[in-house]
Amino acid sequence: MRWFIFLIIVFAVLWYIRGIEDVEPPPIEESIIGGPVKALHKAEGFEDSYLDATEQRQKQMEEQLEKDSGGG
Repeated sequence: MRWFIFLIIVFAVLWYIRGIEDVEPPPIEESIIGGPVKALHKAEGFEDSYLDATEQRQKQMEEQLEKDSGGG
């Protein structure tokens, strides 16, 4: 009878431990560092738009340079 109670306790502990592992952690945006992560995601969009604008300015400068050197 003691072994039966011991096995029940062991199985209950194993079942409890298995249940703990199934819990997924919260998304990074909902954790303590969620604010800085959101700010970084927002900065990514700003960086992309800044790089696009820089590329366009570079193209305009190259076109202007070709226009000025070809006309002279």
